[in-house]
Amino acid sequence: MADNSLSRWLTNLRRPTVYVKELHERDRRRMLRHFLALDDSDRLLRFGTVLKDEQIESYVAKIDFERDIVFGVVNRRFQLVGVGHLAFLGKEGEREKATSKERVAEFGVSVSSSARGQGVGTKLFERAAIHCRNSDIDTLYMQCLSSNKTMMHIAKKAGMQIKREYGEADAYLQLPPPSPSSVLQEAFEEQFASIDYAVKANARAAMKWLAPKK
Repeated sequence: MADNSLSRWLTNLRRPTVYVKELHERDRRRMLRHFLALDDSDRLLRFGTVLKDEQIESYVAKIDFERDIVFGVVNRRFQLVGVGHLAFLGKEGEREKATSKERVAEFGVSVSSSARGQGVGTKLFERAAIHCRNSDIDTLYMQCLSSNKTMMHIAKKAGMQIKREYGEADAYLQLPPPSPSSVLQEAFEEQFASIDYAVKANARAAMKWLAPKK
């Protein structure tokens, strides 16, 4: 059966688009501001516990952009309103039963309150899934509290198998192998997101330059 993911993606270009771009070292400060702006309930949903500011600072400082992949969504004011962290792990314990590959991936996502209901979390997850697929990773995990209804909805919508234990949910998705269309889709999405990112960055810089000097 032909892979129709590219044709579906091209059709979706007519709809309002959430641009998801891969983040790099230069975005670390912007990521920190995003996480520090999360209130206690959002920190609990993202990290499974209410991290203090200094713990968040340590978490962001330790993100290895050479090893892991981080995706982001910026708003018109060039603020990060969504961050997805894709970490690659060795298969251990229960995870060893889910794949024959050497690695699995785990995904964590947070969305600012100002961007809720816009599909930001879903788009971040979809981008992470296609990146895993194109990187020959066939198992994507997502750990979240069972009370996190948004993430549970995303997991169920994606067809993830969900295991609940002590109030937490460990969900994983089996991914198909890469295809020419999946590789092309990811390349196009990153290209458009990079253009959107550059436009917003330049607009932000122009606004700061034109602002009255105090």
